[in-house]
Amino acid sequence: MTCPLPVPSLAKLEAEASRLGLLLRLQVGRPVGLAWSLRLGVARRDGERLVLLGEIKGWALPAAAGLRLDTMRVQGDKVAAVGPLIWAATSAWALEATPCRQATILAIRDSNDQHRRLVRYFRQLGFSPLRGLDAGVADLAPRLVWGGAGLLMRADCTEVLNRSARRLGLV
Repeated sequence: MTCPLPVPSLAKLEAEASRLGLLLRLQVGRPVGLAWSLRLGVARRDGERLVLLGEIKGWALPAAAGLRLDTMRVQGDKVAAVGPLIWAATSAWALEATPCRQATILAIRDSNDQHRRLVRYFRQLGFSPLRGLDAGVADLAPRLVWGGAGLLMRADCTEVLNRSARRLGLV
């Protein structure tokens, strides 16, 4: 039996971002008291202004499989640590502040090449296929929620956190 890896805390990830000259910030809301909204960003200072390098948006329902992630993007140059920081911090937040232990994301199918790249990227983070969202009547409501067709994928938050922390050299 293998020992589980130590899970970095959100505070440790914020310190790592600072060490790299980056700012890691979360904007969390709970407008109705039932679900959380999340916007997590990574930026760097450029003189007096902040330059956004990457962000993720999502929401969390009060359930073990309640974390829903949407709109992850990274932009600019010198951003190697930005993606892993976003994934690690999102997972750490879910584990520390919500009952969520699993995350779901849509590998959207805008084009076949982009879809294949997203599926490969999400698999590297620990996501596994859950089900496809296509043009069927039963998929209409989920497509409205997720914003399109594609492959719904789910991952264990601890696994995503550990894989991302490993890429940052933290575990």
